[in-house]
Amino acid sequence: MTLKRTLPILLSLFSLYSFAQDNEPKLKLAPTGRVLIDGALYASPQKENFPDGMAISEARLGAKMSYGKWSALMDVAYSYAKIGLRNMWIQYDFNEHNSVRFGNFIQPYGLMSTTSNSLKATYEQPIAGACFTPGIQLGVMYGFKNKSFWCGASFHVESSALSNAMNAPLFNQQGYSILSRLVWRKAKDGGSILQAGINGGFCTPQRRVEGNEDIHDGFTISANYPTKVAQRQAVGATITDSRNMFKLSPELLVSLGRVALEAEYYFEQVNRKNNLHSYVSHGAFATLRGVIIGENYSYDATTAYVKAPKPGSLECVVNYNYAKLSDSAANIFGGRANSVNVTFNYYFNPYITARLNYTYTHAWDHTGFDPTSLNGFQARLMVLF
Repeated sequence: MTLKRTLPILLSLFSLYSFAQDNEPKLKLAPTGRVLIDGALYASPQKENFPDGMAISEARLGAKMSYGKWSALMDVAYSYAKIGLRNMWIQYDFNEHNSVRFGNFIQPYGLMSTTSNSLKATYEQPIAGACFTPGIQLGVMYGFKNKSFWCGASFHVESSALSNAMNAPLFNQQGYSILSRLVWRKAKDGGSILQAGINGGFCTPQRRVEGNEDIHDGFTISANYPTKVAQRQAVGATITDSRNMFKLSPELLVSLGRVALEAEYYFEQVNRKNNLHSYVSHGAFATLRGVIIGENYSYDATTAYVKAPKPGSLECVVNYNYAKLSDSAANIFGGRANSVNVTFNYYFNPYITARLNYTYTHAWDHTGFDPTSLNGFQARLMVLF
């Protein structure tokens, strides 16, 4: 074959190779991080338990990656003199509607699962949300979304999975949970939003320590007072001799212009062995949000939640929540708590947010704890990238 004949063929192959290279997915890497600086003043009859002060309550550093239909995120956090992994997941998108995620991430269960704690518009997660939502866990999640529906279904193991992965006996005994979130929505970006959802879950007993023994027959439900500087438990219960747990939670999100309403109710029942009475706990919250300075709320179809207001916005958030972990029929008194908070959020730019918060919390009916009332005045500067 002469050069005159082979040259066009070689040029054609090179062109095809160049075209293929140009259409290959490109690897995208970007750093991620956040820093939370908190200050707080407290007024309480039990002031000795709530010292005033400042704290760098959390600092995270990590990276996110995308390559075609694949994406991943990993970050490491420093919080209260401890370093540990937070998000560490890999996701594959089959198409624009279906995806699957593996790793350590916030499991889908209710409105509180749409953002991490530090990004809550209420300054801190409401006590009810902290009691009944699972937070970051190791598992796998299937996700589906279209214009009218968002669905997430996950299987995850208990929190001790990461620390006990190398310990075969404990690893084999890990409790697991199956969680789901299904919402119907009708949303117009920058306009009205109406969303209603239902969340459900089933859990097996998890690890608890009794003396020198590791026992897998219980559940622990607890929440701290909604403040970062002073870390004190508000409510908490350990349910022993457990068979399983069922969870149910309806949610509602409504937004019109610069006003939004969020509400959710939580119900949990633990079925027990040895002829012990089942244990029931529940809670609820309602949050009213309003943009004082800025544009209308907009909608994030990926998370099924409202987006944070745009830079230059001033937002006012009022929240009431209630949690009941005492069940006299089961003879377990984990306490009850009412909490009201008012938060002002100012969004300087896409990376810096300032929050000013007042919270009143009253907790009582908790075995081993005196009734406590807390007034907290808090401020936070958050850097997020």
